[in-house]
Amino acid sequence: MGNVGLALAWEIRIPPIAQRGRRLEPFREQIAAPDANRMEDAALAAACRSGDLHAYERLYTLQGARMKNLARNILGSSTDAEDAVQETFLKVQRSIASFRGQSSFVTWTFRILVNTCYDARRSRLRKKEVTADDEPQHDDAAPRPEPRAAVAHPSLRLALERALAKLTRHQRDVFLLYEVEGFRHAEISGMLEITETASKNTLFQAKKNLRQMLEPPRASDAAGAR
Repeated sequence: MGNVGLALAWEIRIPPIAQRGRRLEPFREQIAAPDANRMEDAALAAACRSGDLHAYERLYTLQGARMKNLARNILGSSTDAEDAVQETFLKVQRSIASFRGQSSFVTWTFRILVNTCYDARRSRLRKKEVTADDEPQHDDAAPRPEPRAAVAHPSLRLALERALAKLTRHQRDVFLLYEVEGFRHAEISGMLEITETASKNTLFQAKKNLRQMLEPPRASDAAGAR
């Protein structure tokens, strides 16, 4: 199986066995206060609904880099990520009248992005099936990696990418949204259309599986295997 090719702009540490319950902490910028976010989110949604093109530019300025990073992590390609973000903004502009404010405007936008990425993955898989006789198959859940931002150590990044490629798609997407992009479970539930409890449980299982794959074997286990 190939590598996920994560576009990691953060540094991750594998928790030692004694700290197994410790959360994997990405290094990222501080997020603005929730109240300030809500006020700006509502104002941005209203401006976009009114057809203000400057509001869409503001949305891109605020969220464009984050959207491209998420799309690149899901799709494994910078080119595909750019296309997905562009398509997402077109969809947002076309369907802004349907936004009812049941979630934040940003959450609604990212839900469209995630669904756009899913559509792109399905389309890519169909193309692979058509050309299966001409080209070797690759796992769609593990796109070909591209050069990424440097993280702690190349071998650690490679190990993490390989481990993430072995997660289910659902586990990997929740992990990316929470640990890499910094979304809260309430936001993830809106994007993936699942409950907050399901998001938390999926993240727990994803991290548990990653720890099992990334942590070195215990001395007692290694001795018993001899």
